[in-house]
Amino acid sequence: MQRPKRLFLSIVVPCCNEEEGLREFHRQMTAAARARFGQKFELILVDDGSTDNTWKIINELSAQDRNVVAVRLSRNHGHQLALTAGLSTVRGDLVLVIDADLQDPPELLGPMYDLMVREDADVVYGQRRSRAGEGRFKKRSAEAFYRLLANLTRVNIPVDTGDFRLMSRRISDQVVQMPEHDRFIRGMVAWLGFKQVAFEYDRNARFAGTTKYPLTKMIGFAADALVSFSMVPLRIATYVGALLTTVLTFVGLWAAVGWILSGTVPGWTSLTLLVVGISSVQLLVLGLIGEYVGRTYIQSKHRPLFVISQLRRRARLPDRLPHDPPPGRKSSGNSPFKALQAELDAEAHEPLLDEIAQ
Repeated sequence: MQRPKRLFLSIVVPCCNEEEGLREFHRQMTAAARARFGQKFELILVDDGSTDNTWKIINELSAQDRNVVAVRLSRNHGHQLALTAGLSTVRGDLVLVIDADLQDPPELLGPMYDLMVREDADVVYGQRRSRAGEGRFKKRSAEAFYRLLANLTRVNIPVDTGDFRLMSRRISDQVVQMPEHDRFIRGMVAWLGFKQVAFEYDRNARFAGTTKYPLTKMIGFAADALVSFSMVPLRIATYVGALLTTVLTFVGLWAAVGWILSGTVPGWTSLTLLVVGISSVQLLVLGLIGEYVGRTYIQSKHRPLFVISQLRRRARLPDRLPHDPPPGRKSSGNSPFKALQAELDAEAHEPLLDEIAQ
């Protein structure tokens, strides 16, 4: 791993209605990045269809700080796709993924980088020791989900982790190239392999605003993870079907024997309960199969994962222009780039690059 002064860091931050804490996040994150990387970093703020003043604040921060890159999606695509959109615009050698709510402390950037260098790792992921500001139900349900996922998948997805991680550029590029629509990025990073190490930390309470993951979204996120990385639910449906077939065979034999011996078929109540139970299981299995088929159908459309409506990146001044004299040597004053250098040095002439991508 190169020394920090020779590396360029990209920080990707999905933002959705984060107007209350975005300026404070910018202050803490830029301070942590400058302490370790100087000016060799970019802070990519991705507006995921916010309905408040988040985009306005991002634009103001971009105008004030040349390190800020403003990305706006055409609509709300969800956290994972917004994160993918940000990863698609990075230019750095290293990529830090972090949320804007300050639950994951920005000052951990330095220790995470030190661990990456020490272990010669491609990924350093944050593993939560504690979760401040969260209720008992959310903590227990999150613990149960991660352990269930670990038991149902063949991919070694670390427990008690989120998307907060520092990774090399080759990892982030591979994640962007994966075409799947229903994304579970922490699982996708784990699937890639390479050397990945844990960094334990205590998660803070949210600085401002409310969570963007209520119970319904958490359930949907868990379903994305299970369906994307496990075939066990389909196998369970097969096992349940085989078990019911076996039970019904014995019930049928019992009814036939009763009719032969007594001329009547006993057990109308139990038979009714069996019919209701079997019908419920059939509907559940059909719904599960439909979930897989529906995702396959959506994926087969090959629609773009996201649409970027605006991307604003201020031009960075190069350390030295290609034809400038080496350090320590005086210029002859006839360099064809002299006028260009003067223009780049003038704050009034700093260009703002607007790009529209689909």
